[in-house]
Amino acid sequence: MTETQVDRSRTFSWTDPAETAALIGSSTGLETLRAMQDGRLPAPPILRLVGATGFEAEEGKVTVFMPAAEFHYNPLGSVHGGVIATLLDTAAGCTVHSTLPAGFGYTSLDLMTRFIKPVTVASGVLRCEGGIISRGRRTAVAESHLYDERGKLLAHATSTCLIFEIP
Repeated sequence: MTETQVDRSRTFSWTDPAETAALIGSSTGLETLRAMQDGRLPAPPILRLVGATGFEAEEGKVTVFMPAAEFHYNPLGSVHGGVIATLLDTAAGCTVHSTLPAGFGYTSLDLMTRFIKPVTVASGVLRCEGGIISRGRRTAVAESHLYDERGKLLAHATSTCLIFEIP
């Protein structure tokens, strides 16, 4: 580190994810997401880790918000692709979750991602919208699109999710 460099720091907290996980399946996916949205259930630790500021959920559509920040940067001076993929995966997966009846869960099988434009602090508050492409009994395909504060498309993804009954 040079004399002109100054360390920055960041802290965050989270609640025990096992408590929320134990409740998954006891209500519909949309009810669970709305309970997280309005604070009756805590947000998952990953959303706190990346600095997401909230999300909106309706059946078949979930939108996640996160301000682009310096701590997301890669060595090239832009938001790391893994952070972008995390937002895209979250919006797509939660969109599938929003369609599930009580007693069912899901897991991502794949995530095909396309990065369109660099994401930086100047991108402002990012908005990642998820939507359903196709939903069957055992699998669902969802898409997600990441936009900057001005509405420009930055990245998009398609995800296939496995739907399963929770024992």
